[in-house]
Amino acid sequence: MQYTDIGIDLGTASILVYVRGKGVVLKEPSVVAFDRDTQKIKAIGEDARLMLGRTPGNIVAVRPLRQGVISNYHITEKMMKYFIQKALGKRTIRKPRIAVCVPSGVTEVEKKAVEDATYQAGAREVSIIEEPIAAAIGAGIDISKPCGNMIVDIGGGTADIAVISLGGTVVSASVKVAGDDFDEAIMRYMRKKHNLLIGERTAEDIKIKIGSAFHRPEPDYMDVRGRNLVSGLPKTVTVSSEETEEALTEKTSQIVEAIHGVLEKTPPELAADIADRGIVLTGGGSLLRGLEDLIAHKTGINTMTAEEPMTAVAIGTGRYVEFLAGYREEN
Repeated sequence: MQYTDIGIDLGTASILVYVRGKGVVLKEPSVVAFDRDTQKIKAIGEDARLMLGRTPGNIVAVRPLRQGVISNYHITEKMMKYFIQKALGKRTIRKPRIAVCVPSGVTEVEKKAVEDATYQAGAREVSIIEEPIAAAIGAGIDISKPCGNMIVDIGGGTADIAVISLGGTVVSASVKVAGDDFDEAIMRYMRKKHNLLIGERTAEDIKIKIGSAFHRPEPDYMDVRGRNLVSGLPKTVTVSSEETEEALTEKTSQIVEAIHGVLEKTPPELAADIADRGIVLTGGGSLLRGLEDLIAHKTGINTMTAEEPMTAVAIGTGRYVEFLAGYREEN
């Protein structure tokens, strides 16, 4: 009897669903738009993301997960149900086995909330996996060997840093600084420096197109539209990548400090392995240009980004389900 195995990367910014044998079948923003008057859900995923900051009073576009933790239980459950059905199609009669990953610093209560929501969404069995382990598996690292690997997974709400050996976490830290904070830092900077008010989506565009964490020889430029705080009218400003570097300094250095803190707590043998093998970055936040250069510059350890940083955690979560399934079949 063949069960469907699913891995879900329950992220603050987006949700990815991995189906055994098919790979990542779905990647959508974790945004839900619902009508406050009728309490009915209007849109989920990409359709809802387009509504962020553009809705009338009775409709709100919300992110039910904040910093990798469920902030609105009812909506998260509905959203998961929708994504699971969308990933599997309508024809499934049997309930799937689902692995969900959570940030490494979550409490037992928060883990239980994720587990309950997954069961409510239609799972037959639920396994909870910590994000850095999923990221390491997804990045193609053999975590079962007795040697140290350092993973830095920068998502939308949290950055998870862990040293992994023999299939488990030796030292880890989770800081609530990640992609969303980069966007907020850019919004703040634009307000302070250019008197320009911009929304989340525009800030994200700036980050993706010209965002930089380390000095670049050739700066990039981009025209940004927003509302002038002085005149109250729409205005366009040209922004350079050097300005984004200045805007993001505080946030990127918090991540570097956290990496430093984990390295300080790492046993010497494993620290030697890391110096040898380097630091691996995963998650959407690791796509910020110059971030690996900044980490390498500050720690003196070679830093590289995984091949598919966005999907590494989802793939790792799914493979973990396969690993568990194989493990059960052997025993």
